[in-house]
Amino acid sequence: MTDKSIWNEPIPVPVSVISYVDNAVKDKLPRSNKIIGITPSGSSYWARTAKIETQNPLGEEESFFIKVQQGDYGRKVFTGEFASMQALYQVMPELVPKPIGIGNYATDPDKWFFLCEFREMVDDVPDVEEFASMIAEMHKRGVSPDGKFGFPVPTYGGRIPMIYPVSDTWEECFSQVMNTTFDVEEETQGPDDDMQMLRKGIMEKVIPRLLRPMETDGHKLVPRLVHSDLWHGNVGIDVKSNLPVIFDALALYAHNEYELAPWRPIRHNIGRPYINEYHEHFAITDPAEDFEDRNLLYCIKFNLNSSAHYPGNLRFRNIVREEMRQLVEKYPDGYEGYVKEHGLNNTETGLSKL
Repeated sequence: MTDKSIWNEPIPVPVSVISYVDNAVKDKLPRSNKIIGITPSGSSYWARTAKIETQNPLGEEESFFIKVQQGDYGRKVFTGEFASMQALYQVMPELVPKPIGIGNYATDPDKWFFLCEFREMVDDVPDVEEFASMIAEMHKRGVSPDGKFGFPVPTYGGRIPMIYPVSDTWEECFSQVMNTTFDVEEETQGPDDDMQMLRKGIMEKVIPRLLRPMETDGHKLVPRLVHSDLWHGNVGIDVKSNLPVIFDALALYAHNEYELAPWRPIRHNIGRPYINEYHEHFAITDPAEDFEDRNLLYCIKFNLNSSAHYPGNLRFRNIVREEMRQLVEKYPDGYEGYVKEHGLNNTETGLSKL
């Protein structure tokens, strides 16, 4: 799904790459299948997308979805996407198209592709209860195998690298990706004194205040597998099963509530009712009274990434500016204020009641 009011630049990949099925792509397909054809399918700001139709030995149609990018960027994007979709598929195969493989074209090694099973989808929002419960189930199943936050493979949100360092705490992991996203957004839109002041408040006061209490004073946060870009443009309805399908993942092991960030903006079709229903299936993390502000903090990351994509379009920067101001003004004393307010003693080994 693309919105020309936000970005109307040409796709930086020639359309000819989806006019034929390259031999390297054929090598990833079932060898006994006969290729029927390839036709454009889906939409993307950054890649060419198509449906490859094949016929198996029983005469049944088997279709596959391909995305094509170019250069080292294409290699990095699809390496991250393949790792992400594999991780999600292993945990929740009923929700995710099966990833098949990645590679570069035999006819043009500078062209890179991502291949997965094709799901015929309706461009509509999923049922609230069904979708929220399935995402909650994915989070319950997808516990980090080593107890670490982050993801070992860099992923890309559009043009922007999403590097979530493997970390012992969620605060550490989130702080690092926020710093990187701030840097990229500033490179895209230019320096701004107000944004820099607000950034300082977010990094030094707001993040410790909202994230640290979930991992101290006896609280333990379990890293869980999330899609992390789950707005309505990355969700469809399978025509055959009528069940939700999610794609274009930027997976990582995170605080599960991080998944709900794209469900906050009123511009998105998956919104507040989904958040409310999600919490019918997955309890709010303690301290529960911080949920709305944590959700806003995570949404700032989502909107900041949106601003970093579109040079000269200040719509998302202005949204982020006011969101940051709201939290910076609310938490001027940061984590230290939380310690004082709750009568806690901050020691090297964690927090204990005074």
